[in-house]
Amino acid sequence: MTIPMKLSDRHCIHGGAALDPATIQGRLLEVPEWQVIDGSLAREYDFASYRATIAFVNAVANMAEEQDHHPEMTVGYRRCRLAYTTYSAGGAMSDNDFICAARADALYLQQGGA
Repeated sequence: MTIPMKLSDRHCIHGGAALDPATIQGRLLEVPEWQVIDGSLAREYDFASYRATIAFVNAVANMAEEQDHHPEMTVGYRRCRLAYTTYSAGGAMSDNDFICAARADALYLQQGGA
């Protein structure tokens, strides 16, 4: 029996294929704070300070470069919103979006997020 790898332990692949709606619903169970909004996988994070927000933004930017999969970011005083889609999948969602969502959640927890 093979134990499935956690999303946060996986790596993005170039040219990820679009996921069907049933698969998307299943993946959402693995990143429960995320939701599909206007065709993107999105989540907003809250922080105790502006410095904490920017530290998270920088950590996500580094992860995005490592994975070669970049989110749309909206940054505010004590919040950051991330939104993912996959351009190579025609702007649809792919496993890459869910992998990076799980990795962003792990970064948030490492930095003391609630």
